[in-house]
Amino acid sequence: MALPVMLKAALPAVPGVNQLPGIKKTGGALPDVTLRRDDLVVARAEVERYADVCGFPHKDVAPLPYLHMLAFPLHLQLMTDARFPFPAIGSVHLENTIVQHRPVAIGETVSLALRADNLRASTKGRAWDMNVTATVGDEVVWESVSTYLRIGKGDKDGGDPGMSLAPVAAKGPVWSLGSDLGRRYAAVSGDHNPIHLYPLTAKALGFPRHIAHGMWSKARCIAALENRLPDAVKVEVAFKKPIFLPGKAQFGAAPNGDGWDFTLVNPKSGAPHLLGRTTAR
Repeated sequence: MALPVMLKAALPAVPGVNQLPGIKKTGGALPDVTLRRDDLVVARAEVERYADVCGFPHKDVAPLPYLHMLAFPLHLQLMTDARFPFPAIGSVHLENTIVQHRPVAIGETVSLALRADNLRASTKGRAWDMNVTATVGDEVVWESVSTYLRIGKGDKDGGDPGMSLAPVAAKGPVWSLGSDLGRRYAAVSGDHNPIHLYPLTAKALGFPRHIAHGMWSKARCIAALENRLPDAVKVEVAFKKPIFLPGKAQFGAAPNGDGWDFTLVNPKSGAPHLLGRTTAR
């Protein structure tokens, strides 16, 4: 997140400034627009930097969640657009689904398209989806849906309750996460949201200290399952409680018939940070 874009993301959350024309968010409809990034080369050096931060081995194909990194600038571009109804800072990444139709090889050229839709009441506020389609030529190779939440007056009875995912016993490895994890992941992902960087910047936004990126936690879980997943696969996660840095998180997984249920929890309390599910396609 370059500084000018970071400022655009932050201004709608600043009291007083957030009432100015062009900055004020209306809470209205999602803009009917498609954003694109075309002809992006999946470069080995960048893929390997990402793999090292997230725990993937080096291969001749990109890790399953890698294309989210290439799509993230589109998420940010749309959410900082004056027509977008909600501020980027303070919007919660609630759920994420990735469908990989086939692995994307190092050196391939991909194009990405993003649209926002399905604005709806949730039990905790208002939710919407950011949909990304990745193509190589005319072939759809990868898709994702990122569900975001704007916390506010929700519909506890009729609102969308979110994904229903099976609980899993966390009996796997305990991962130690350093204080610099958010900064390391930001360097490869472009997501420099202040809540992930330093205690001071996180405290300014209401957190006791900085937290790990949700998409890092999803990627780290996929890396733990990677050699058990088919090439064509769907991976769904719901993000729960934040992982404060530095900290520890314990992984767990169990077969579910045609895939895996998995989780990431606080090893002391058992409180879930993430629940997930994989399904063969």
